[in-house]
Amino acid sequence: MNPEFFDAIAQIEQEKGIPQDYMLDRIAQALTAAYRRTSGVDDEKVVVLTDPKEKTITMFVQYDVVAEIEDLEEPDSMLTIDEARAIDPNAEVGGVVRKYIDVSKFGRIAAQTAKQVIIQGIREAERGMMLREYESKTHELVSGTVLRINQKNGNAYLDIGNNRDGATDAVLPPAEQIAGETVREGQRIRVYVVEARATTRGPQVMVSRTHPGLVKRLFELEVPEIHDGTVEIKSIAREAGSRTKIAVWANDENVDPIGSCVGPKGARVEHIVDELGGEKIDIIKYSDSPEEYIAAALSPAEVVSVEMLEDGKSCTVIVPADQLSLAIGKEGQNARLVARLTGFKIDIKPAE
Repeated sequence: MNPEFFDAIAQIEQEKGIPQDYMLDRIAQALTAAYRRTSGVDDEKVVVLTDPKEKTITMFVQYDVVAEIEDLEEPDSMLTIDEARAIDPNAEVGGVVRKYIDVSKFGRIAAQTAKQVIIQGIREAERGMMLREYESKTHELVSGTVLRINQKNGNAYLDIGNNRDGATDAVLPPAEQIAGETVREGQRIRVYVVEARATTRGPQVMVSRTHPGLVKRLFELEVPEIHDGTVEIKSIAREAGSRTKIAVWANDENVDPIGSCVGPKGARVEHIVDELGGEKIDIIKYSDSPEEYIAAALSPAEVVSVEMLEDGKSCTVIVPADQLSLAIGKEGQNARLVARLTGFKIDIKPAE
């Protein structure tokens, strides 16, 4: 092992970010595996010491010393006292001697084994680093390019960056695609990272276009007041591709949270609606008063009164008769979204 070998490991750390300690550990494993294939000695008897400062690798086998040939219960890991003293004149029965190994004399098969272990170690390290990188993006908004679409199961596979060897795909399943939205190969779209996990092919990222978190991150991008914390998103309820309700609240009483989200001439919310393919977005002002909060959430329907029930989790909402269908919404959508947004079970009744 010459100094250039350690220089190469240092270069791997600079280029790929793989720590030298990790690579030296894998190299020690590779040398041990290579020696085992040629000698049959158990791994625990083989010791590999690496010294990156001195740029040296030392390898030896530890043998137990016995008195006679008859005592050699494990010939691959034992030596007689005569054999041991040929290596170390000070060897004693019951002790241990070290037999140093010249790694440069490894055979072709052993060298190939070491090479395979080292290459596998580099791949595993890269995949581990990529997995940690994508785990750090969980619950974040990322942009990706659609690489391909599986015609059998409908999965769309995206490149969301740093796809160095093609082993990492972001998967957008049909259930996470917005209803009515067509995803095409080569298209660039924004997605929400739900999960990053290890697979046999490398790290895999599960992404979504239907997750409420997507709407939240889009508002954080479009609305400076949300990004800096002046306006806070309290809750989101979403039926992707159709309607979203979002409750907002301002830490500063001089700031209008709804106006901040809508933006000048509706520009901010319009950008988000366009990104979501025309999905309707209701922006509601949050209130600590359940009655006020629920009444606001039922917008665009008017509310006569909200009566909280004794269980503290349910309420009865009275609306004008001509507002009943609006309050409930098509196929009950408005009422469902309000229940999810506020966390209350809601019973809507006409004033009459």
